[in-house]
Amino acid sequence: MIAAGIDAGTQSIKVLVYDSDKHEIIALTSSPLPLIEEEGGVREQKASWWIEALRKCFSCIPREIRERIETIAVSGQQHGFVPFSKRKGVLHNVKLWCDTSTATECMELEEKAGGREALAKKLGNPILPGYTASKILWLYKRHRGIYDEMDCVLLPHDYLNWYLTGEITMERGDASGTGLMNVFSSDWDEETLSLIAPDLIYKMPKISQEPAIIGNIRKSTAEELGLATSCLVSSGGGDNMMSAIGTGSVSDGILTMSLGTSGTLFASSSKAFYDEGHRLASFCSSTGTYLPLLCTMNCTVATETIRKLFKVEVKDIDAIASDAKPGSDGMMMLPFFNGERVPDYPHGEGVLFGMRQSNVKKENIMRAAMEGVSYEFLLGIDAFKENGIDVKELILTGGGSKSRLWRKIVSDMTLCPVNVPRIAESAAFGSALHALWCKEGGCIEDVVREHVEYDSGKAVSPDLKNRRTYEQGYAKWLEYSKALADLFH
Repeated sequence: MIAAGIDAGTQSIKVLVYDSDKHEIIALTSSPLPLIEEEGGVREQKASWWIEALRKCFSCIPREIRERIETIAVSGQQHGFVPFSKRKGVLHNVKLWCDTSTATECMELEEKAGGREALAKKLGNPILPGYTASKILWLYKRHRGIYDEMDCVLLPHDYLNWYLTGEITMERGDASGTGLMNVFSSDWDEETLSLIAPDLIYKMPKISQEPAIIGNIRKSTAEELGLATSCLVSSGGGDNMMSAIGTGSVSDGILTMSLGTSGTLFASSSKAFYDEGHRLASFCSSTGTYLPLLCTMNCTVATETIRKLFKVEVKDIDAIASDAKPGSDGMMMLPFFNGERVPDYPHGEGVLFGMRQSNVKKENIMRAAMEGVSYEFLLGIDAFKENGIDVKELILTGGGSKSRLWRKIVSDMTLCPVNVPRIAESAAFGSALHALWCKEGGCIEDVVREHVEYDSGKAVSPDLKNRRTYEQGYAKWLEYSKALADLFH
């Protein structure tokens, strides 16, 4: 079968076409997206840009391949807000996950709900500035006419599903990242919705509880993209939910760690839970289970900052940092260059501790950046363990996973074997597998077992001796981090 995955990210739209019989990618295209950036934390895009980019992607795929695509799914950036009218289409620029201009509305919602703690215990998640909830309140307060015209709230991947099929849908995985869904009941929380607007419940799509085919591609879209009208579209999901499928994290005990500009750590869980330490977001998965997730604002930001400082090429980072011993000869970095979400340090900064005349060397600072980011991930692993999820294996993805040294650091810190998927485009590949699964049926674990392969040349195993060094280092990293809490808040 030929399945396609569409990955609608912040920087680009990607389309991956997968031949499930041959176990190979037969087409992969990408088209960049612009970003509207303004003072006050505004980060927006026009939904029309996504459609233009999608058309460009499909136009670059040979027609004979496009016509053979039988099923499609969309992976979309989470938390975005698409105010949609069935008559007029999209009514306003789309506020993205990285838009923090609605922080005031976020605090207002928390106060109305009795505080962050009360809200988080009730819903499973607090309402964070990046989530959809405060964006809707922003529209209601500042553009009431547009709000009144809006028929429904859509997320980015829901809008693309509408473009493909003409159907208005929202599935539980992506919906759980809005700040408006109770993850324990997998349904909208009407009381929280009423804090935004009395009629908002009528503008929220019904949440689909089971992954499914939502319809055939509509004729006009099929003609634009060069697809057969028999092509089916599955419900798809948010980018993290699709990445979980694409990396193989669909059963308990397997964690995926994404080493990108920001960092994520997530795992499949058979039950919902509320993390009292506020380290993990309690999301639902798009496969019928749950997807607790740690998100950090700084990951390869740290290594890139140090690389540019020393004017080092990317290909040389490993060789330089490998000249330093585990523990970086006492140097330690708090990598909070963009502020931080976990720990909750909105005014956090990058800090380098432990400098002595004898150890201020390029290799130590470079390695300290990798280790500092990895210590931050240990906060999430601690949270998984405290909530009953036993960590047995780590799957690394993202740009940082190309570094053998970084893979080794993570393995030694966690005492877990580390693997890297053969197919790096985890969100696009995961959505293709989601489409395949929804069309063929069966068990998602079986689909992953058959199609997700790992690069044996990139696998690493832990070293117990290094783990002892990192246990001491982690304790000190936590001390340093807590000591600056007041300053970073």
